[in-house]
Amino acid sequence: MSTNKLRLGPLPKTESVKLTFVCPASLKADLDRYAALHSQTYGEAVDALALVPHMLEAFMVGDRGFRKGEGPNAALKRPLRRDVPTS
Repeated sequence: MSTNKLRLGPLPKTESVKLTFVCPASLKADLDRYAALHSQTYGEAVDALALVPHMLEAFMVGDRGFRKGEGPNAALKRPLRRDVPTS
């Protein structure tokens, strides 16, 4: 088992909403490889579909422009979870 921690830590239990998207086959392959490494690192089986929402959330938390809420939709800004690693 790897002793290195991944940027995406253990997955929290959350309420879910179904969302469907299309991605290139190469991205799906990378997601599958990441899921395998995540499973090995944290000792809990997880597939790529379970990782995608957490990866997107981590990306959005790390996006300074989005966090600042600049632009016409600033009033719609809501706080993001802060338990997602940003570095």
